[in-house]
Amino acid sequence: MHRFASSVICMMLGASAWALEVGDLAPDFALAASDGQTYRLSDFKDKQAVVIAWFPKAYTRGCTIECKSLAENGHLIRAFDVSYFMASVDPLEDNIGFATEQNADFPLLSDPSKETAKAYGVLGAMGFAARHTFYIGKDGRILAIDTKVNPPTSAEDMAATLATLGIDARQ
Repeated sequence: MHRFASSVICMMLGASAWALEVGDLAPDFALAASDGQTYRLSDFKDKQAVVIAWFPKAYTRGCTIECKSLAENGHLIRAFDVSYFMASVDPLEDNIGFATEQNADFPLLSDPSKETAKAYGVLGAMGFAARHTFYIGKDGRILAIDTKVNPPTSAEDMAATLATLGIDARQ
């Protein structure tokens, strides 16, 4: 599809006019997390691949199912040399409570300013992030984007994608 036509469709759906594509440099960010740390994508450059699973809203049905999948089956993801996060535009306090309630053993990133969500092209017209997962290589380039996330099998699907992308196994 022509880039202009896809931009018009994205604008009508409320997504970013210039959506990121595989091969693009992933936008850097500095986001506070549920574990009390602030994470920057640039801190992982040349060290480790990164997965960012954007989700619409803490405490909602689909997001709870997705978070449970990652919490209960995170060992499948941790088999790879990767850092992984869920991210939303929720306030940090909401993500801290949500992570605690779901026994999440991985950080949930908060982007209440919505600037990072906009940069990733996931901010919808209603002000929530779309459920998209970004796979980012050690070089900071986007390796894959999953726009059809299945919350109940998120962890399994993430692990399968990491294997397909050839991400190194953790030693």
